[in-house]
Amino acid sequence: MGLKYNWIGKGLAALGLATFGGAPAEARVPAQPRPALWKVADRDTTIYLFGTIHLLPRNTDWVSPTLDRAAEESQGLVVETIVDTANPAPFAATLMRLATSPGLPPLLDRVPRDKRAALATAIAKSRIAPAALDKMETWAVALSLLGPQFGAMEVHQDEGVEMKLKARFSAAGKPIGQLETNEEQLRFFDQLPEPAQVQLLLGTLESPAAVKQQFDGMLSAWTRGDVKAIARSFNADMAGSPALEQMLLKQRNANWTRWIEGRLGQPGTVMVAVGAGHLAGSNSVQAMLQKRGLKVTRVQ
Repeated sequence: MGLKYNWIGKGLAALGLATFGGAPAEARVPAQPRPALWKVADRDTTIYLFGTIHLLPRNTDWVSPTLDRAAEESQGLVVETIVDTANPAPFAATLMRLATSPGLPPLLDRVPRDKRAALATAIAKSRIAPAALDKMETWAVALSLLGPQFGAMEVHQDEGVEMKLKARFSAAGKPIGQLETNEEQLRFFDQLPEPAQVQLLLGTLESPAAVKQQFDGMLSAWTRGDVKAIARSFNADMAGSPALEQMLLKQRNANWTRWIEGRLGQPGTVMVAVGAGHLAGSNSVQAMLQKRGLKVTRVQ
């Protein structure tokens, strides 16, 4: 991922866990939003695949008539993972158990010398005690320092696609499931080799202006359903870190592909909503499903 903010921020927003490389996409807002939607179906089962963004600005318009009908037709929703916002203590406990390790070197010593001043500035902005960060594994520090970046973009988790969909399905009395437990999802970060964790951390040090520009480009591509633009971006970003690509994209996509194939054995209609980065490019869930002989149809 060659890693600039352009992966850490957009990756966590559009890959999931929780969230464009090169020149930013032109900020074109379509008259009618058309984020990409696919379906996999057999005689008695339909599975809709919807690529999401986990954090969005207030009042972002993304629901189209086609997506609305798919949601109405679906008897349940499945997302990447479910964090119980009414009782966040178990999630926090899991995070801290995985995030802390004895005998870690001081945080500033884990990054190249020429990045230490920028990291110190980011730590100061976070208002987290440096001594606390020194006890945390590098991936966890990266996640902890994202708050100011997301604040600068003025994007919010409660505006994210999953939160809106969960509220809709819950209000309709429809069940909501998950593809990964909280611990399973966090372990994908925890199992990264240290160089990849350092790349994640360095990715949090981009300037607010670069953050905003790159996110706006990603949001524009997602809203108009430009899957090729998303794929080009993620492919370019991930080319610099095979470990990140394998752990955060390929392995998870393979797991979800097996789940979808198995779910076709049960009748009914369900919507699966995962980060848009998982549904773009040669390593996408759709590509993996097609390799297993399943037909995937784009419906929007």
